[in-house]
Amino acid sequence: MQIRQMDFVREMVRLCEDAWTLGWHERNAGNLSYRLTWEESRCVLDAIASHGCEGDDWTDTGLVLPQLAGSLICVSGAGACFRNAGHCPELVFGIVQISSEGSSYRILWGLEDGRPTSEFPTHLLAHAARMDAERESCAEGCQSRVVYHAHCPDAITLSNILPPDSRVWTRALWQAMTEAVLFFPEGVGVLPWMVPGGCDIARASARVLGDFRSCIWTQHGLFATGCSFDDAFGLAHMIEKTAGIYLAGRAACGGAEPPYGVSDAQLRLICEESGVLPREGFLD
Repeated sequence: MQIRQMDFVREMVRLCEDAWTLGWHERNAGNLSYRLTWEESRCVLDAIASHGCEGDDWTDTGLVLPQLAGSLICVSGAGACFRNAGHCPELVFGIVQISSEGSSYRILWGLEDGRPTSEFPTHLLAHAARMDAERESCAEGCQSRVVYHAHCPDAITLSNILPPDSRVWTRALWQAMTEAVLFFPEGVGVLPWMVPGGCDIARASARVLGDFRSCIWTQHGLFATGCSFDDAFGLAHMIEKTAGIYLAGRAACGGAEPPYGVSDAQLRLICEESGVLPREGFLD
């Protein structure tokens, strides 16, 4: 089987096409990565070996992440346009192998225009942070494998209104729609504005993503993680939708806080009925 026909590549293509249609990826905006399972990695390595390929030279990442040692990660490329994912996956994505020390990578397939996204350090650190956070609570099949960054317009707009405070953001979104608390009971993490594309914002994002499955980059977009493409995309979609509902409510109230959001008592009730634990300290 050709690599571009493998299920995880097809799922990456589908996410890109859906998100492009929603307007979350203007030009070459956004990025996406997926940490392959052991079985997927074996199939990829077998496919590459059957063509006599060995991969490119190793490139230092500037990081040392033993959690990712030897992992194969499919990641979008620098300057890649998501609208081209279905037309030519090899231009938009590539599969890289992390070295046994967790400090460098080499391209095994794809990325025909050059190199991984400029946010690759954030993706690597995010994968490692979620692995550490879930080590005790998740079985192998349930661990987060997807890291997704999108320029969701309502989330970006909201970051121009609300302070970069995770509790403030979480309460606004939980109170905007009844089931939001069930989708992200741990809340939404928020990072104050930082210059994108380097190790500083990557490390700051990883600290947030060690506690939350999502991270708002103020005036920029959001990161969502998940154990599947549906999980990560669904989380991003839910955050964006509730942000839009909250913004519409404030607009209808002349910019004031909507007076009839879901109350804390009602949020506690739906969590009790659903067996969900909301983040401690985020409800009054």
